[in-house]
Amino acid sequence: MSHPVTPWYKQFWPWLLLGLLFTSITASSTLAVMAVRTADGMVQEDYYEHGRAINMVLAKQERAAELGLTASLRIDPLTSDVVLDLEGGESFPDKLDFELIFPTQDDRDIELVLEHVRDGRYLGQAPDNLRYRWYLQLQPSVDEPEWRLVGEARFPDEEAVRLTPGRAAPGDDS
Repeated sequence: MSHPVTPWYKQFWPWLLLGLLFTSITASSTLAVMAVRTADGMVQEDYYEHGRAINMVLAKQERAAELGLTASLRIDPLTSDVVLDLEGGESFPDKLDFELIFPTQDDRDIELVLEHVRDGRYLGQAPDNLRYRWYLQLQPSVDEPEWRLVGEARFPDEEAVRLTPGRAAPGDDS
């Protein structure tokens, strides 16, 4: 009893092996194109300068601790109003620079200027639909700020976020 031999293109196994081969070629080509076209925002070319700036950042945060500065921040999830209450220190600057730093994509970082309204309260406007986790930095809006407060938050959030003189956010450069 002999079985008729079917041609190779009518059998299952060659097509399975060819399918695996073409799938791996397509996937690797796609990943190669993505690697070439997409910039890696986490890699810093001037890493030496960033390393030298760490001491300046630590000095700013130590100065904030000496002044006894802390802040309470709330961003309204519906209106995106930013309300910040600065506590401690002798005087309050007219404006504060507030940065929202996205942990993995530096092109998503947001810089805001908060205006002093009264008794350490500052107001500003954040972009709509603020989501995900962010590193926060707050400092006076001058050429050479003497202090800095830092924190971390996940938005949208109804609760107030505490900014303290703490460690710098990863990738911080100034």
